[in-house]
Amino acid sequence: MAGRPKGLAPEIETRPVLLEVSKLTQFFGNLRAVYDFSLTLHAGELVGLIGPNGAGKTTIFNLITGVYYPTEGSIRFRDVEIVGLPSYEIIQMGIARTFQNIRLFSDLTVLDNVLIAYHPHAGYSLLDSFRRNKRFQAKEAEMTARAQDFLAIFGLDERQNDIAGSLPYGLQRRLEIARALATRPQLLILDEPAAGMNPQEVEQLMELIHFIRERFHLTILLVEHRMQLVMNICEWMTVVDFGEIIARGQPAEVQHNAQVVEAYLGRQTVDLK
Repeated sequence: MAGRPKGLAPEIETRPVLLEVSKLTQFFGNLRAVYDFSLTLHAGELVGLIGPNGAGKTTIFNLITGVYYPTEGSIRFRDVEIVGLPSYEIIQMGIARTFQNIRLFSDLTVLDNVLIAYHPHAGYSLLDSFRRNKRFQAKEAEMTARAQDFLAIFGLDERQNDIAGSLPYGLQRRLEIARALATRPQLLILDEPAAGMNPQEVEQLMELIHFIRERFHLTILLVEHRMQLVMNICEWMTVVDFGEIIARGQPAEVQHNAQVVEAYLGRQTVDLK
């Protein structure tokens, strides 16, 4: 299948295709940011998208999540074409993402940040919210309880009343991931989640990614610049440079690929771990 390396985890092939990106191309004026990019994800996979700075990785994420409209190409999620849909509809379909630069509601509490993600599933009408009737109060209490349980899963329950912007950086990243998961996604897209983290926080992040994949039965697409993180947790990866795919494969294969080494460092031997 296009957009997937051969010979990887045959049992995965029996799972449904969750995301299929085909021949995606994006121009910004005369600048070609992405060219002929294809990717296929089966349910349950943990896949990395890597490349040097400016390679087009975040642009690809922005195309998948409806931030940009592609110049050419198709993006199908659960066999439904999503090109042209606004971001909020794509989220409601089951794709959630985080951002390279954390985008929390910094002046709101930790609990409120998660509650915001729950509100599309609130179950009450606008009229109910104006009247603040029994249905509204019951649903709000239900969402608050669910959000508190959710925060407990991520070790943030004791910080629920703290202002989000006051949290240490690593906990802010954890909160952003928690908020994304509160939208009930099937596909979670993480854009450089280890950015700004120290080595200990990176280790904790790797454990967290493994945990949420198993706990929430997620498919995860990960963009990351830290090779330690990608090589240690991804089953396979796609490498892009100047918007084009230059390699696909398992971490060990990619690590020793001459084109990948040259794209990162311009020389022929390097340990990317």
